[in-house]
Amino acid sequence: MPAHVDQLNNYDVIIVGAGAAGLFCAATAANRGKRVLVLEKSNKVGKKILMSGGGRCNFTNYTIEPENFISANPHFFKAALKRYSQWDFIALVNQHNIEYEERKHTQLFCKHSAKDILNMLLKECNDAKVTIKTHCEITQVTTTAEATYLLELTHKEKPYSYSCSSLVIATGALSIPTLGGSDFGYTLANQFGLEVTNRQAGLVPFMFSDSLKYLCESLSGLSIAVRASCEQNTKNKDQHFFKPGPHQQMPSFNESMLFTHRGISGPAILQISNYWCPGDTITIDLLSELNATNWLIDCKNQEGHTKLKSLLQQQLPKAFVKEIINLWWQEFNDKPLAELTDKILSDIGMQLNCWKIKPSATEGYRTAEVTLGGINTDDISSKTMEVKHKKGLFFIGEVLDVTGHLGGYNFQWAWSSAYSAGIAV
Repeated sequence: MPAHVDQLNNYDVIIVGAGAAGLFCAATAANRGKRVLVLEKSNKVGKKILMSGGGRCNFTNYTIEPENFISANPHFFKAALKRYSQWDFIALVNQHNIEYEERKHTQLFCKHSAKDILNMLLKECNDAKVTIKTHCEITQVTTTAEATYLLELTHKEKPYSYSCSSLVIATGALSIPTLGGSDFGYTLANQFGLEVTNRQAGLVPFMFSDSLKYLCESLSGLSIAVRASCEQNTKNKDQHFFKPGPHQQMPSFNESMLFTHRGISGPAILQISNYWCPGDTITIDLLSELNATNWLIDCKNQEGHTKLKSLLQQQLPKAFVKEIINLWWQEFNDKPLAELTDKILSDIGMQLNCWKIKPSATEGYRTAEVTLGGINTDDISSKTMEVKHKKGLFFIGEVLDVTGHLGGYNFQWAWSSAYSAGIAV
């Protein structure tokens, strides 16, 4: 069947993907007078925006630093973040009278709904006369000698063809396939000779296959404040996405940890998952504000009649204390502190401040918020997001090898990279 020929099927810019990066790039380009078409494969635009931040969209952060991002090239993202900063996006949010609030770690969330951010982007696109089409399945991308990009696709089961001088890929990555995650961007990158690095689920919960699985199941739904860090196995050094430089330290995260039926989650765990590879050990400090050994010995000297269980319940949830005493210190359960030697209390304190666990795996892309790795940024201009050896081809957002921490950083990368491309197409 011949492709349907739209009499206006030639655009200045075609953007593939109607998520945060794609929509913002479309509005930016169209506001410069470009004729822009956005193609989205799913039935709705901005699905990931709507589910983010528990439906409130953590759209950026007051504090944006290079240390908040992971990439094989730790300098690549700096230019875009400087060109379009968090303050620029906050100004746009203010311009649209969207109410927002600051939460811990200077994160910014919508006060009412993530729909506010999506509606803002759609209004920007509408005002700039961007054309958006959903239900589009791209079947082929080719180029002509004049560097025009030709796209063959089906739209609601009918074949169409479109052409453009600038093609922007904003298809996201592999995370949460139910919200549109796919490998389309990587496949296209390979088609045009770009290298794609190893990829892995990031900002993702951990699972266990040993005795910890049963501990997690019994405590499912319980949240506690911890400090989480990762001990990278040197045998896996080539697999890690973050490789500390000579003056860098592995970050740790003071946040909550949530027990689940499968393992552990919560902000502290999601953050540290970006630094973990199979075989690595995770260290959990259950009393990050205390030197647990000193605290236990001081309590022994001051209130030696107190039992270990009662003392730990002053700092940790009762259900958790019951489980860890049964797991680690059952023989000391009913003994007062005065009957425990300083060596025993020191060992208990060490376990509390330095609980070492080895996850069997993560939950994978099904629940991962981001994809670590992606298109090698050596092939991409840090100023424009254009492929260095392929005029008119741009990649933005999560499809690139740039991953932010939890806290609005991945959205800010979407805005910044989208803006850089939008003023260059």
